[in-house]
Amino acid sequence: VSLPSATLANITSALKTGGVGYATGAGSSTTQGTSKATGFTCSGLTGRITFNNSALAGYGTSSGATWTNTSLAANDIVLFNHRSGGTIGAYTFNAAAMLAGSCTMTITNVTSGSISEAPVVDFIVFKGAVA
Repeated sequence: VSLPSATLANITSALKTGGVGYATGAGSSTTQGTSKATGFTCSGLTGRITFNNSALAGYGTSSGATWTNTSLAANDIVLFNHRSGGTIGAYTFNAAAMLAGSCTMTITNVTSGSISEAPVVDFIVFKGAVA
């Protein structure tokens, strides 16, 4: 459906049980192999990433991996939600070094001890622009 640009600038929802988002089937998913530093591909504007269960030391230790996603652009913003798999609240997730088609996906252990878990994370990409 093609809408005039003035309409596209004001898409909102007044529904209490629905809203703006993606329909079932629009997402993608992947499971990371080998280690938390292993690059992976999961293309789309929404989806689910299952991280490898390799050990991640405590006290802010991070591991970064290249995330290939053909839907990404340099000015996009990614939101993550730790869905399951592992200790909820034990990690932070970040997408940085955004490029067209990839970024660095970082997982950080924010607990005091080493943990070997496979967090399952949902993501959504917000298309961004500068000025």
